[in-house]
Amino acid sequence: MTDYKKIVPCLDVKDGRVVKGIKFVNLRDAGDPVEFGKFYEDEGADELIFLDITATVEKRKTVVNLIKKVADEISIPFAVGGGIASMKDVQAILDAGADKVSLNSAAVRNPDLLGEISKEYGHERVVCAIDGNRVYVNSEEEAPNKTLFEVEDKFCWFDVMTHSGSKSTGMDAIKWAKEVKELGAGGILPTSKKFDGTKKGFDLIMTRGIAEATGLPVTASGGAGTKQHMLEAFTIGKAAAALAASIFHFREITIREVKKYCIENGVPMRL
Repeated sequence: MTDYKKIVPCLDVKDGRVVKGIKFVNLRDAGDPVEFGKFYEDEGADELIFLDITATVEKRKTVVNLIKKVADEISIPFAVGGGIASMKDVQAILDAGADKVSLNSAAVRNPDLLGEISKEYGHERVVCAIDGNRVYVNSEEEAPNKTLFEVEDKFCWFDVMTHSGSKSTGMDAIKWAKEVKELGAGGILPTSKKFDGTKKGFDLIMTRGIAEATGLPVTASGGAGTKQHMLEAFTIGKAAAALAASIFHFREITIREVKKYCIENGVPMRL
């Protein structure tokens, strides 16, 4: 059986509109989420992710009515994240038509929630989003008990961030990824704060580190700017899926172009 890799557009939603920023800030309007959902399914997207990016910060619940409108217009798998803090929130989102839920801040605050969702609905319906921030150190002694990676003449580790990348937890992202697997998460969505929205490529060190540490399907996120970046998510980052927002929203690259490029370079894709 062929293990097809996936291309996943992301709808970052604020006040009912799709927006896109750089490093989680400087947001600009991109369009209507319902129209985007329909368009991306026609374009060949394998899945769709809807993130209510200010729900946690503003202490709002995810806009369930908007989720239903999007879900009613598409048939591809559809994940929703943002402001999910309880089983009641999860039920409302799945009842509205989402196939999966994605937790970030709530999972850090209440890790047992991942297990509760997995037990009730199945691990394949639980995604743990991990926003990681590179922290550079000059030696291994400067960061004891952290998972370190060599970067040129320095080392780095990844600090788990919450609240749309605005709050540091001091937690090691690789160790946290292992923990969420044990808790019941069926997939991981890592995003690098340093690379998000820059179009300079994914943080392949973090992506690969989490993929190899957990063995779970990982969706590379944050920084896609070219077809080559998407290809590298699979070949170097060991991701099962690659997510992008602005390059698709503003028609810089199409999903079909990315898929054809990946196929030409030996990565299996569904056209």
